[in-house]
Amino acid sequence: MISIVVCTYNREKYLPKMLESVANQNCSKNDFELILVNNKSTDNTASIAEKFGSQNQNIQYHYFLETQQGLSYARNRGIKESKGEFIVFIDDDAFLEENYVLELKKYLEKSEDLIGFGGKIYPFLECELPQWMSKYLSTLMSIIDLGDEVKQFSGSKYPIGANMGVSKKVIDKIGVFNESLGRTGTSMLGGEEKDFFFRIKEAGIPIYYFPKMLVHHVIPAKRLTVEFIKKQAEGIGISEKLRTKKSGEFLKRSILEIYKWGGTFGLFLIYLAKGQPSKGVMLIKFRWWISQGLWG
Repeated sequence: MISIVVCTYNREKYLPKMLESVANQNCSKNDFELILVNNKSTDNTASIAEKFGSQNQNIQYHYFLETQQGLSYARNRGIKESKGEFIVFIDDDAFLEENYVLELKKYLEKSEDLIGFGGKIYPFLECELPQWMSKYLSTLMSIIDLGDEVKQFSGSKYPIGANMGVSKKVIDKIGVFNESLGRTGTSMLGGEEKDFFFRIKEAGIPIYYFPKMLVHHVIPAKRLTVEFIKKQAEGIGISEKLRTKKSGEFLKRSILEIYKWGGTFGLFLIYLAKGQPSKGVMLIKFRWWISQGLWG
């Protein structure tokens, strides 16, 4: 069985549609369970969860309130409450394709017992992309498309939190999410997913990309503002500092940041030559904000 864990915080606007996308799956209702973890929301999340449960008694649905604020705490609560051999984490503003569970089940039946995995994420845009947005910033919108073939995440690549999963045996081997990392309330700290999947890679466990494991992720207008990108970039830098200082790799990460600056300047010059200076300038700003978080 597949445990679908949805951690939510003040997303009453998108949560009903997200939950319905799970309830409307084209598969046996015994193939999955839905675990909704309310991470101390202050909106109408509780009433939405109760209404959904009363209207969808044909599926295995479990609702929990996690009072310790933080995405890592909420995900770890979902892990604790799950009963499936495989656990999938979906964002509360991501909508599953109707064959999501069916296709994922096919992949898992052919895979090892000890694996990590992630799927394709299409953007659900609420406004047009700004001129300064480039493909090199697409991961900030939780967009991922590695093609239509199954493959392993190579190098430093790993699944994105809006659509990722592991076998329960992986949790038993490498542990849960680092609760000192990850978003807390409205803060933009992250790094818990990177830390989690890097530990999986260090353990020699394969991490697969499953293309038909598809969700549509909402990209609201506020996520496409310079102010939001700045806050997100600074959060990345701070999270990397916390993560690498704990693992003793801060110096290595600092050297990597210098190399990244070289690549950023190269991309800036390319966009300048293409007559798209705003894209290049934003990449420079983005790298600067990350460096401030990392070294500041």
